[in-house]
Amino acid sequence: MPELPEVETTRRGLLPHLVGRRVRAVVVRQPQLRWPVAAELVAQLPGQRIEAVERRAKYLLVHTRVGSALLHLGMSGSLRVLPERTPAGPHDHVDWRLDDHRLLRLTDPRRFGCELWQAPGTVHELLRGLGPEPLGEDFDGDVLWLRSRGRRSAVKVFIMDQAVVVGVGNIYASEALFVAGIAPRRPAGQVSRERYLRLARAIQQVLLQAIECGGTTLRDFGAPDGARGYFVQELAVYGRAGQPCRNCGTTIRHCVLGGRATYYCPRCQR
Repeated sequence: MPELPEVETTRRGLLPHLVGRRVRAVVVRQPQLRWPVAAELVAQLPGQRIEAVERRAKYLLVHTRVGSALLHLGMSGSLRVLPERTPAGPHDHVDWRLDDHRLLRLTDPRRFGCELWQAPGTVHELLRGLGPEPLGEDFDGDVLWLRSRGRRSAVKVFIMDQAVVVGVGNIYASEALFVAGIAPRRPAGQVSRERYLRLARAIQQVLLQAIECGGTTLRDFGAPDGARGYFVQELAVYGRAGQPCRNCGTTIRHCVLGGRATYYCPRCQR
C-alpha cells in the first residue's frame, strides 16, 4: 500500500499539472471503489478551478471553491496526468478532464482506493481523530512519550496508530525503529523520553529520505510521471530477513506485530 512518502511524491508530481487548471468534466467508469465514488464529483466539480493540492496522512485533498475531492490510492491505485485522448484500460476507473486537454486518471486494479467529497468548512469523517503530521511542527518526541504512557502494545504498533501520528506505515516504522535503535516488540509505555526524542527524529529522517527518493516501489506504486521510487535500495531492515545487518553483520530477523511483517536487528535494536 502506498505510504506517506509515496502519497507526498504523488502530490508533488500533480501540483504543477493541476493547480490553476479548471475541470471540464468527470467521467466515472466504475463507481464502486472502496466506497462509491461521490456524486458531488460529477455534480459540482465540473467548471471549478483547482486551487490547491494538499496531503493529510495518506489522503490527497484537491481543493476548489465549492469543496474538496478526497482521494486515496488504496493498495494498488495510481494517479496519472495524461493526454485527453489516451485510451482507458480495464482498471482506469475515473477521469477528470482538464481545460488544457489533458486528464487526471485514477487507475486501481484492486479498487481499494476512493474518490470522496469534503464540503467547505467541514472535515470528512475519515480525517477526524487523526494524529499530527510527522513532518509538521506539532510533532516531536515529547508527543510520542506523552501518548505512550501506560501503553502495553509494541512500540511498532504504537507508532503505526494513526491517532498517535499519521502516515508512519509498515515499511517506515521498521526502518525508523532501526535508525533509533529500538526493538519493535518493546512495550510502548516502557520506552524512555530520551529514546522517543531519538525515534521522532528517526521517523522524520526516514520519511524525508524516502520522499527524496520518490518513495519505495515494492509492487504497484509509481509516481504521476510513471517514475518508480528507489528508496527500496536504501532499506536497512525491511524485507531483509536472513541477510546481514549493514551496521553490525548480525542476521536480520522477522516477526509479525499487529498482523504486519516486522524486520529488525537483534543486536542494534534494544
